[in-house]
Amino acid sequence: MLENEAYLSKTTHLPRKRFFRARAHSNPLSDSHFPVPISPSHVDYSLHYPQLVVSSDTTSSKKVEFADIGCGFGGLLISLATLFPETLMIGMELRDKVTEYVKERILALRKANPGQYQNVSVVRTNSMKYIPNYFQKAQLSKMFFLFPDPHFKEKNHRRRVISPYLLDEYAYALRVGGIIYTITDVEELGEWMNSCLAGHPMFEALTQKELEADPVVKLLSSATEEGQKVSRNGGQTFQAIYRRITPIS
Repeated sequence: MLENEAYLSKTTHLPRKRFFRARAHSNPLSDSHFPVPISPSHVDYSLHYPQLVVSSDTTSSKKVEFADIGCGFGGLLISLATLFPETLMIGMELRDKVTEYVKERILALRKANPGQYQNVSVVRTNSMKYIPNYFQKAQLSKMFFLFPDPHFKEKNHRRRVISPYLLDEYAYALRVGGIIYTITDVEELGEWMNSCLAGHPMFEALTQKELEADPVVKLLSSATEEGQKVSRNGGQTFQAIYRRITPIS
């Protein structure tokens, strides 16, 4: 924490981003030095949600159901926290300064709004490597991938957070009926993510009627800095939203 809380806005008492700025993206293939749980049973949720989880015993406590992969500055998480107040959710972010900002933002919101935002937290980790370390089989009901790094060069496509190989891991963590949400303002990446999901046997696209009825879909393009920037500039977004299914044998 910075001295004298100078990093807090005097009007909103929320952390100011200029104290936590970092590169827009990090290399997900590089090794970073942060603690990683040996298995999901070693994740102590009581540290993340002290008012909602009374024990580190994950066999009896509530478990995280929403995961925002590459959560950035936490805009989506903050919006979801009040929309689903009984659901535990976590952001997974690789950049250390950005992760610290989200932590401070959540703490400030909890302090300013007693009883709210207790269901949201963040962890610094590499989700492309450590999803199985955090989530048990069929634990999650929603996963979010909002405006991920497009990695334009073909040689860097292996760094993309949506790929056939990684979808196997996401399908493992998602329960049947769980939903994976993706959005980007890069058409080529949008086509890539949609193609990967459409070609995977454990996912099927939501119908237009289902998309219109899902309140979360509206947040994808409005809750994050990236989405707001695209909207201000009159840009176009490309969504791929799919349901986890049991493949036909």
